[in-house]
Amino acid sequence: MSADQTLQEGSDLPEELVQLRATIDNIDAALVHILAERFRCTEKVGHLKARLDLPPADPDRERRQVARLQELAAESGLDPAFEKKFLRFIVDEVIHHHVRIRQESKKA
Repeated sequence: MSADQTLQEGSDLPEELVQLRATIDNIDAALVHILAERFRCTEKVGHLKARLDLPPADPDRERRQVARLQELAAESGLDPAFEKKFLRFIVDEVIHHHVRIRQESKKA
């Protein structure tokens, strides 16, 4: 949804609400682009791990990331429970991709 669509749909709403929703729409778009870039990078990591015959998961790295991001979340006022679920989702998805990449590389 573009900012113009938000404004058209919200024509009967207070301007402040319309503007806040437009800001949220922009932030959501940025999050999608940032996540896509992150997954492009982790895909490269997956190919490198497969080439080097490293395991798809790295529990030590995951623990360090969790601790680092928990600290950032706390500093930012983000709910720690949400941050933990969000990070777990991302890490699980990355591991899933790394397993797939590893399996594909063994077939080749």
